[in-house]
Amino acid sequence: MAFWRLGITGGFLAGAIWASLWQLLVCVALIIGSDVQIELQMGPAFITGIIMGVFATLYKPNNAKIYFLVGILLYALLLFLCSFGAPFGSLLTDNYWCMIVSLIIISSLSFISISLTVGSLNAGMVTKYFIEAFYSRLMWGLGLVFFILIVSIPFYVMVLTSLKNQQSLLRNPLDLSIDFSVAPEKLFNSYIELFVKYDFLTLLLNSAFVSVVTVFITLLFSIPGAYAVAKLRFPARQWLSSSILLIYLIPAIILVIPLYSVFSQLGLRNSLFGLCIVYPATTIPVALYMLKGYFSGLPSELDDAGLMDGLTRWQIILKISIPLSVPAIASVALYVFMIAWNEFLFAFMFLDDVKIFTLSRGIVSLDSTEVPRQHLMAAAVVATVPVLFIFLWFEKFLVSGLTSGSVKG
Repeated sequence: MAFWRLGITGGFLAGAIWASLWQLLVCVALIIGSDVQIELQMGPAFITGIIMGVFATLYKPNNAKIYFLVGILLYALLLFLCSFGAPFGSLLTDNYWCMIVSLIIISSLSFISISLTVGSLNAGMVTKYFIEAFYSRLMWGLGLVFFILIVSIPFYVMVLTSLKNQQSLLRNPLDLSIDFSVAPEKLFNSYIELFVKYDFLTLLLNSAFVSVVTVFITLLFSIPGAYAVAKLRFPARQWLSSSILLIYLIPAIILVIPLYSVFSQLGLRNSLFGLCIVYPATTIPVALYMLKGYFSGLPSELDDAGLMDGLTRWQIILKISIPLSVPAIASVALYVFMIAWNEFLFAFMFLDDVKIFTLSRGIVSLDSTEVPRQHLMAAAVVATVPVLFIFLWFEKFLVSGLTSGSVKG
């Protein structure tokens, strides 16, 4: 009997890996956040994880809520006993409530991860399918944790630095803890000075204006263009359809010099209106390509029915194609907005007046010895948060819009 074919082996492996991983991550987070020397206690966590992995393999209740509640409490109790009452070392035992909260967090993360990874495995012999599914869940979970870490750690350091004062940064640049005991006006002093002293609100409004106008112009041209390429028959249609993205073969730095010369002669160089012309030229091709795939997946019978009812092509686009393509249009609008919001090269070359700087151009202007580093980090946070919230809000449209039309068209 092969040992690896036993389901309980998966319980051992999942428990050991997830318990050790979350013990390490939570302890490191406590050290960073509280600046207290905490012992890792990897041995007790390893033993507790193996026991709870066996528990998740053997116990399969019908009530999931009771199952997770019992499992989390049992994990916390076992970790507390295996570590002899000090799951995070002796230095944290004095802070009773901090230890209790940390113990609940690590128990919840560990047991939920173990139980989701174990899944439907039982203690006996299992088929190859269940073994492969188990390892797929394990690798997917570890990859997800790794991805969250590499995304969240830089953002945490950025937010942390923005909440520091100049003295604390000079005294200990490696201190990654946040002092919440100070007054709110002192904690958020960098953000207050950013808007009061450096007029950062103007940069936000400039970027918002350019981004919204870019989205409007891009959709205005890309929607009928994508519909024409997807639905109409005309000479060189296939060539046009396959060459839409050829503009991206030309590096943007090559386009800057002739555009700089032409815009200077036309009086458009130091203006937001000039950016509103350049940005759609770079976003229309990709928007047209994305929408073309979606429009190709729409039934042609709908267009034929509209033509039989006396509708023109423009009316078909407005009354049939656009209402059916809202997810794709929303995803394209979000993608174009993010491009315009974060664009730097053209803004850096074309804009000289501080009053019309966009966010990316304005943040670079703050990067000097005269501006404290915490103000620069606060500016980066302010520039990131709006796009982050917009992305999370439109995430369902983005996923459905990008995947729709991927088979047909």
